[in-house]
Amino acid sequence: MRASGGRSGGGTGKRTVRAGRRTVEVHRPEKVLFPAGDGGAEEYTKGDLVDYCRAVAPFMLPHLRGRPLMLERHPDGIDGPRFMQKNTPEHYPEWIRRVEVGKEGGTVCHTVCDDSATLVHLADQAALTLHRWLSRTGRLDRPDRMVFDLDPAGDDFETVRSAAGLLGELLGELRLPSAPMTTGSRGLHVVVPLDGRQDFDDVREFARAVADVLAAAHPDRLTTAARKKDRGDRLYLDIQRNAYAQTAVAPFTVRALPGAPVATPFTWDQLDDPGLHARRWTVADAVDQARTRPWSGLTARTRALGPARRRLNALRG
Repeated sequence: MRASGGRSGGGTGKRTVRAGRRTVEVHRPEKVLFPAGDGGAEEYTKGDLVDYCRAVAPFMLPHLRGRPLMLERHPDGIDGPRFMQKNTPEHYPEWIRRVEVGKEGGTVCHTVCDDSATLVHLADQAALTLHRWLSRTGRLDRPDRMVFDLDPAGDDFETVRSAAGLLGELLGELRLPSAPMTTGSRGLHVVVPLDGRQDFDDVREFARAVADVLAAAHPDRLTTAARKKDRGDRLYLDIQRNAYAQTAVAPFTVRALPGAPVATPFTWDQLDDPGLHARRWTVADAVDQARTRPWSGLTARTRALGPARRRLNALRG
């Protein structure tokens, strides 16, 4: 179903929408951000993006609250220039939460999206894709998510599907709950909820060990080689997002690609769906998928990595 209301606002160039307890002004809601394209890609306006954000907010916000964001902005739509924004501009409304994070030689004041009004404001700023930290304010050095990024050499989704199944089985052997998500681009993410006891170095070391075990068992199909020239046609098991100040695309965020595909959580049972691919859901139907609550209960099943590390060591002999 097409998102509705993108062309409301008439000739005023503005539209006021209700988002939670606030009203947010949307500028130029008729501006096309996703032009219609070859292959049947739908056209979507800023108004359509705002409507999607309002509808998906109850399902998306639990994955955003308390997390510093990096914003991928496309003020002139996906065919225009892209800006990666970490610092929150001074002109943002005062009610939008910020968190100041130290960096070499200074600080960065990241935006934090805790409510639907902030989500709508970011859509008004043409922040199409939200990239989130894997830790939260207050414990920035202790991630509560571990992410495996399954990155294929080409656009062969069957390779991704197979790798996801293998990774899910291995994580199951380690007794770690996990859940898959389309990236809206080419691959999948597999997310593991953590209890926040380990720091980023420990989590990244464990993720690398898991990836190494999987790649060693399937060297013709999988690799952990960081350099593209060393991968050949093999799928890259990328664990580099598990590091301080690194980010991963947020669940239910829109990708800056034709047709407005969405990074969408799904269940392990859906992995075998022949219609599944990395851009399976768009702003037109991702909310329908969200309403099925594919990750129901996942965040309550956090784990420490100590027992899993011992099981992994036993598997490695």
